Amino acid sequence: MKIYIGYDADEELAYNVALDSLGAWSHLQAEPLDAEKLSAQGLFCRQIDNRGQKYDLPSNAPCSTDFAVTRFLVPLLCQKGWALFVDCDVVFMANPVKIMKHADRTKAVVVVQHNHTGGGEKMGGMIQTSYPRKNWSSVMLFNCNHPANQRLTINDISTRPGRDLHRFYWLHDSEIGSMPGQWNWLVGVEPKPAEPKIAHFTKGGPWIQGWQETEHDELWLEYAQGKV
Repeated sequence: MKIYIGYDADEELAYNVALDSLGAWSHLQAEPLDAEKLSAQGLFCRQIDNRGQKYDLPSNAPCSTDFAVTRFLVPLLCQKGWALFVDCDVVFMANPVKIMKHADRTKAVVVVQHNHTGGGEKMGGMIQTSYPRKNWSSVMLFNCNHPANQRLTINDISTRPGRDLHRFYWLHDSEIGSMPGQWNWLVGVEPKPAEPKIAHFTKGGPWIQGWQETEHDELWLEYAQGKV
């Protein structure tokens, strides 16, 4: 299994903590999804207005991070086998290899199917767009061998509205698998599960300037301060 982590220079502290927490549980190496490098390679040609909060022109909507759409390149980058994508604002709380227990080969992607539409603000004041299947795409286990993922092209990733991509428009419902919520616990949105495997600080965290302390910040700070 390969691991890809979304990268945004504005959230480098969060990215580094995600890497550190991965290293605490596993010897697996992660590959950053860096939009600038992917663009230089001709793999990502999306039009983004970077004046103020990032604005995704194909979606006609704001976006929070540089990897809001690059995540959907994972099946193309990996080509075969299984690949795990996670947002950079996560903390691994278990060996991610254990997620393979939920690797259903009949599915093109396996996700935690949250009943959460989003909206409002996150990450220190950024506007977040509300759409069906919100946060399903923040932790994705891709079956890169599944033929259904071949329906998703580089052109789609460059031009389709983000709301379509994040709801897996290229897949039939029967091609989307489900895994337990402990693999994408939305910190500050959902109650803490009994045995969380991936804590996802979707609303933001201590890496944001001016962040107001909230419950469970210590989970992120333990890795940031090298206590784990």
